[in-house]
Amino acid sequence: MAKMRHEQIGLSNDTVLEMFKTMLLARKIDERMWLLNRAGKIPFVISCQGQEAAQVGAAFALDREHDYVAPYYRDLGVVLAFGMTAKDIMLSGFAKAEDPNSGGRQMPGHFGQKKNRILTGSSPVTTQVPHAVGVALAAKMEKKNFASFVTLGEGSSNQGDFHEGLNFAGVHKLPVITMVENNKYAISVPLEKQLACESVADRGASYGMPGITVDGNDPLAVFEAVSEARERAVAGKGPTLIEAVTYRLTAHSSDDDDRLYRDRDEVDEAKKKDSIFTFAAYLKENNILTDEIEANINKDIDQLVNEATDYAENAAYAEPESALKYVYEE
Repeated sequence: MAKMRHEQIGLSNDTVLEMFKTMLLARKIDERMWLLNRAGKIPFVISCQGQEAAQVGAAFALDREHDYVAPYYRDLGVVLAFGMTAKDIMLSGFAKAEDPNSGGRQMPGHFGQKKNRILTGSSPVTTQVPHAVGVALAAKMEKKNFASFVTLGEGSSNQGDFHEGLNFAGVHKLPVITMVENNKYAISVPLEKQLACESVADRGASYGMPGITVDGNDPLAVFEAVSEARERAVAGKGPTLIEAVTYRLTAHSSDDDDRLYRDRDEVDEAKKKDSIFTFAAYLKENNILTDEIEANINKDIDQLVNEATDYAENAAYAEPESALKYVYEE
């Protein structure tokens, strides 16, 4: 009997179902955050909707016990796969003292969790690239067998940090994987006004590394590309640039009105390729997911998100005097 596509790339039925659950959890947390924002309960949302397949496909291809990730602000799928919980994310959204990212001191989407090797993100975009390259340099210097993985949007690939980071990684053959989640818009600026080259992946050659373009709506395609990049990285063959082509289904953030710069028909057309539905269809075709299993998964995730929301909403804020902590040596 012919192997199914996920089996051909070394994934079991249980693992692809776990990938689907992680994608769905990211989506449902994200949808809840928008409702909370519109209700005036949390200040800001920057969304992962439409990009879950790329994020989860990549995370599952990494060694989640040893590799380091430097995610960008949309990467809910990556951080959940690396061990963050719905409760962690909600505590961040409500800016509560228990928020593991920053103790309620940073905007949502600025992920960071030492125990799960998630590097702290910063508000200026692309600054995570040199940090991830630095972690890869440490791996090489200390002869340790882990890879560093960094993500960004295609708009960020036009920033100086991207070029400096990739150039350094290429020159020193560092074990870093850079994945650009090309969602077609840098806030309001469409792709054709951002790049003169055909694709972001074209830039890899100038830094002496492979540049690969994959379908970012297909978690299996992304898994395969990142798996190969990781094998190269830990074998001492150097970095890889991956462009996962996807689409941002929401506005840039809760402060943005995307109706001003893109047509609703374009967004509606993109929704037909929404990986939450296309991956579910693949799993159903292969008898891994049934309507009954899907209903139970939805029920479990809804309960998880409800509990996380209630917990975070009722949790304590940081003490006002704690604002002076970590500023001066104590």
